[in-house]
Amino acid sequence: MSRALDTAVAALMREAAEKAILPHYQKLASHEINQKAADDLVTIADTESEALLAEGLARILPEAAIVGEEASHADAQVMTHLSDSLCWIIDPVDGTNNFAAGKPPFGIIIALAEKGETVAGWIYDPLSGRLCSAHRGQGAWIDGERFTARASGQPKPVAAISLVFIEAARRAALLEHIAPHYTLVDVPRCAAEQYPRIGLGQNDVSIFERTLAWDHAAGVLFLNESGGKAARPDGSAFRVDRHLEPGLIGAASPALFDDLAERMAMLSPSVSK
Repeated sequence: MSRALDTAVAALMREAAEKAILPHYQKLASHEINQKAADDLVTIADTESEALLAEGLARILPEAAIVGEEASHADAQVMTHLSDSLCWIIDPVDGTNNFAAGKPPFGIIIALAEKGETVAGWIYDPLSGRLCSAHRGQGAWIDGERFTARASGQPKPVAAISLVFIEAARRAALLEHIAPHYTLVDVPRCAAEQYPRIGLGQNDVSIFERTLAWDHAAGVLFLNESGGKAARPDGSAFRVDRHLEPGLIGAASPALFDDLAERMAMLSPSVSK
């Protein structure tokens, strides 16, 4: 089942890239870019891609509910399906701010969840054609090759810490008490790129504050199945039906995760949540 599912989902993601995303890349008119919220954009490529993906996924597994990022923005009730017995989760263009600015990285993310737990995930880069995938209990893959996460090997682990959605006191505490122990690098503002960077040894750890299901479900599974570790800072598992809770750590190994989680636990209670 997983091989057939991989083939069908991969073909659908490539179709969405070719028909709905890349034709608009670096060609967006001003009226084709809208602001959903502060620092959160949506483009015609997002809406066209989600429509194409939702239709295709419904054909692949008609019994599964569908939760798309843009559908959820239009109607928050859509998110109640995240705890259904089967549920597709779609990020039609992850890294929309980058895409709207006409620059990489951006990608497509699809996950399949069962009663709130991710059981399969796919992350596709339309520009390079790289496809990361994972199935629960079956390992992780990049472009059809079995994949094992690796650390950077740098003397100070490389950290990408997303500060965009972190309130001021917590941001200051992270920069004062956590950052000095790491070599900081810029975040790509694209989960479809950040999770592969962790596994591929470009980054060792990453801290995410906002953990929406369409951004993180596939990446968390991919990292865990590849031998890394992604979880809540207290070590509890990420569940898609609790995705509005803040805080998530991704790491290239369990040891790197534990070290960062221990440092974060030492922050004062007022800034560690």
